[in-house]
Amino acid sequence: MPHMTQTSSLEGTAALVTGGGSGIGLGAARALVRDGASVTIMGRNADKLAGAAESLRRDAAAGAVVRVSPGDVGSEEDVIAAVEAACAATGKLDFAVAAAGDGTLGPVISTSLDEWNRVLNVCLTGTFLTFKHAGAAMGRSGGGSLVAISSLASSITHPFMAPYSAAKAGIDMLVKTIADELGQVGVRANAVNPGIIETDLVSMITPENSVGQSYLESMPISRFGNVDDVAPLIRFLCGPESSFITGECITVDGGNHLRRGPNYYEFASGLYGKAADGIVEV
Repeated sequence: MPHMTQTSSLEGTAALVTGGGSGIGLGAARALVRDGASVTIMGRNADKLAGAAESLRRDAAAGAVVRVSPGDVGSEEDVIAAVEAACAATGKLDFAVAAAGDGTLGPVISTSLDEWNRVLNVCLTGTFLTFKHAGAAMGRSGGGSLVAISSLASSITHPFMAPYSAAKAGIDMLVKTIADELGQVGVRANAVNPGIIETDLVSMITPENSVGQSYLESMPISRFGNVDDVAPLIRFLCGPESSFITGECITVDGGNHLRRGPNYYEFASGLYGKAADGIVEV
């Protein structure tokens, strides 16, 4: 058996990263291009994508190509176009990271159907469409790795985040089902489930407010995580080092899952009043 180094080169491989313009998606793309993969990043904001692509090109290994594919992960047409763009780099697709996300905050009894649908469309439907078309492309060319960005919210309650939590729980089971179905054609599927990570999506949460404190009090490693705590695991799950791992949902949360979820009551009560206490005013 050949010796496997801790990190193998990804030279000659191609990846698609949705939500690649910022946050965990951008961090994942950076980890991949640094090791030689050609990466296509997808997102709704073309200007943000262009800026992210320039940043990635400065960090890319020799020969790694960075492309952009503006679009909405909830649109099957846009996802198909992104998969085709990613395949164009090398003629096949090796990795896909579904990192596009959205959220809303509020009591279940105050959540509109539009808010519910918006969050599920980006988080769950977007992951489904990405894995449907990326998985098919990988199956045709001998295999690959699918990585979803799920959340700690998939497994322990996050009050006032019902649409997000439900979507992330759906992602976990989607990953397991795809891993079971597509393993026979060499396609692996796994999820990374972060806890509180410092990104634009959660910029309102700080160690000084009660929500941030509720996280820190429930974390054995009592600090907010950052993108660099998550990106190496995504890189590992894409690469050959993890070739015998599939169907896993791996938590990266400073141990938060050992205790309890966060308390968003301060934010929810400020926005929704008595509805945060389960009272509907008529």
